[in-house]
Amino acid sequence: MTTTGTSMNAALPLYNNLVEFMRGTTRVIPGLAESYTVSPDGLTYEFHLRRDVWFHSNSHFTPTRPFDADDVLFSIERQWKDDHPFHKIGRATYDYFKDMSMAALLKTVEKVDDHTVRITLNRPEAPFLANLAMPFSSIQSAEYADVLARAGTPDLFDEQPIGTGPYRFVSFQKDMAIRYKSFDRYWGGRQPLDNLVFSINPNGAVRLNKLRSGECHLMVFPNPAELAKIANDPNLVIQRREGLNVAYMAFNTRKPPLDDARVRRAIAMAVDKQTLIDAVYEGGGRVAKNPIPPIMWSYDDSIEDTPFDPEAARRLLAEAGHADGLSIELWHPSVARAYLPNGKRAAELIQANLERVGIKVTLVTDEWREYRRRLAQGEHDMAIYGWTGDNGDPDNFLFVLLGCDAARPGGGNFAKWCDPAFEDEVVKAKRTGIQEERVAHYQEAQRIFHRELPWLPIAHSVVSVALRKEVKNYRIDPFLQVFTGVDIEGE
Repeated sequence: MTTTGTSMNAALPLYNNLVEFMRGTTRVIPGLAESYTVSPDGLTYEFHLRRDVWFHSNSHFTPTRPFDADDVLFSIERQWKDDHPFHKIGRATYDYFKDMSMAALLKTVEKVDDHTVRITLNRPEAPFLANLAMPFSSIQSAEYADVLARAGTPDLFDEQPIGTGPYRFVSFQKDMAIRYKSFDRYWGGRQPLDNLVFSINPNGAVRLNKLRSGECHLMVFPNPAELAKIANDPNLVIQRREGLNVAYMAFNTRKPPLDDARVRRAIAMAVDKQTLIDAVYEGGGRVAKNPIPPIMWSYDDSIEDTPFDPEAARRLLAEAGHADGLSIELWHPSVARAYLPNGKRAAELIQANLERVGIKVTLVTDEWREYRRRLAQGEHDMAIYGWTGDNGDPDNFLFVLLGCDAARPGGGNFAKWCDPAFEDEVVKAKRTGIQEERVAHYQEAQRIFHRELPWLPIAHSVVSVALRKEVKNYRIDPFLQVFTGVDIEGE
């Protein structure tokens, strides 16, 4: 139902997937499928399901059977088929499923028997297994859906979630907290912690005070300016990891004058990215020039970044017919993200840069969920956003964020940019399993991106998490916040 990391983090303790990422890595390992085979042509995947796996229960539902093939078919078909009885339940629009062209990719999903599922594709898809390990592919209970449908309360399916994960859902108080309990029948073994609580607060200073007082044990998105103080606190620990992420400013290429690549390049040349990064990231970021991070395979370091050159920007604007300047809106997020500690500050710095070359900039923001929704609909002129990779594959950036399917209203391509040459390269990269060929296609896609500039890449951040020293077995995950196996010493 979601494409944002915050919401995926909230769902992650509740669910499992057919395959999953080994904790702390991008390596795909068996999950609810204890084994699988792939045909030589890369079109047929057969999954052999784990036995004696149980779903959670709640006041509406007690499972009468373990997890089986029906649950896999339900979870895929709910997103895939418009006539599925739960397709239109709740607010789900399945944007991730759509942005990844899953409907066109899937040919059949078949139940061979209770413990075997066969998925056949219309074409080879190199990142398919990694995609199945992502949150949008988590497995839900077909039996729970049947029970709620018969009771006339199908909307509870998403509001009172049931999964097979290490924790079961207890309660959600909007803007306050989400509470979970360790699941006694978890197939991977009961968790060391009885209770898991997500305490919700958008204010970094408040989160840090809760951490220092012991009210919370771990905090995300610490303010870079506070990292030195945190490091000097004997009760706290900082974990840092180079992020699989990018912060960017998307140009809505369907709105004049941003449909003109000269205007986009002029804006890019007017922004002093290094000064922005020094001010906003305070040592925790590096200048971005490509749409994928430099720690990702296929990154093309030979590409030269667009230079900071305000005079050349003015000349290019004049050439594009805007010698007298122009007015434009710049949207920015109102909350800290792993890839961007302070969206408002970044927007203000860009605003000041652009006004020096004759571009009048009006700043716009909104509550996080509404902000993301409005960008997906293409309401913005320019917008600051970002991305943390979900599966370690360049496809997760280049196709999901810049592909033509994702440029639709509601899609995650916020540049609303569909370039046939770029699309051809990223699609070819999907359809071959030969790594060298994939690298060549992705590097050509990066060159096309640099030529057309649907975004201004801003930064890649170092991700930091602050935690109390009594927290044991936690480590930063490349993608999301994972609490499986985490314990607290002395509790």
